[in-house]
Amino acid sequence: MNRRKIILNLCTSLDFFIEGANGEIDWCFIDQDYSMTEFLGNIDTILFGRKSYEQLIELMPEGFPGKTRVVCSNNPDYAPQDVRVIRGDLKTEVASLIQESGLDIWLFGGSVLASAMLEEGLIDSLMISVHPLLLGKGKPLFPDLLSRLPLELTDCRTFSTGLVQLYYSVLHS
Repeated sequence: MNRRKIILNLCTSLDFFIEGANGEIDWCFIDQDYSMTEFLGNIDTILFGRKSYEQLIELMPEGFPGKTRVVCSNNPDYAPQDVRVIRGDLKTEVASLIQESGLDIWLFGGSVLASAMLEEGLIDSLMISVHPLLLGKGKPLFPDLLSRLPLELTDCRTFSTGLVQLYYSVLHS
């Protein structure tokens, strides 16, 4: 059986912030599809950090209907409805998740979880949508990445708005 892949798909400013200085994400383009229909057709599970999940539910209470939601949280009392919660050993829990049958998994965020998963070799590819603006301040894309990680560019898409999507495979050693 082939294991499912984990794809980090997120938006960033050109100065590589995923949120503005006050946590705002109102700068993310939503005026067209930006390959999301295609992407959503290839995944059935969305993996979140707790803060990213709470932010999504605040903006989109329905979330992404029909997709399994998995939230990583160290809070023992955290138990949102209709959500699988991963606690404890991230590497073991995610390794188990990718062995389950199904489509690929979207790592939605956040930046701390993405950095930890990159360090553990748990992310297979990245789909980064670079928006044509500079935020100046905010939450950096990979604030906790500790080591160098080689990537291979597999695709690049440009849109009329100036948004550029970069697709990379993570080259695991």
